Amino acid sequence: MKNELSTRFILQVFEKIREHGENKDDKHVLEDITAYTDYDGYTVYMEGHQVKLNTGFHNTYHLDYDSERAFQNFLKKLQYIDKNYG
Repeated sequence: MKNELSTRFILQVFEKIREHGENKDDKHVLEDITAYTDYDGYTVYMEGHQVKLNTGFHNTYHLDYDSERAFQNFLKKLQYIDKNYG
């Protein structure tokens, strides 16, 4: 599963959510995906569809989810955002 994501893709989608999403309390929401950073901006978080993703230094990320279906729905939404928001 981890091979399906690259940090470049994650950061690209994150920026699209920040640019096109609705700002809610220092978090941005687009297509039911919430994106935000920690206080210093070094760690990127995205949440939605019962999945939590955080991306940090050295091109690493961590996924937290309970089912493969939840992960696949999350991934499809990230791909949709990447494709449909310029």
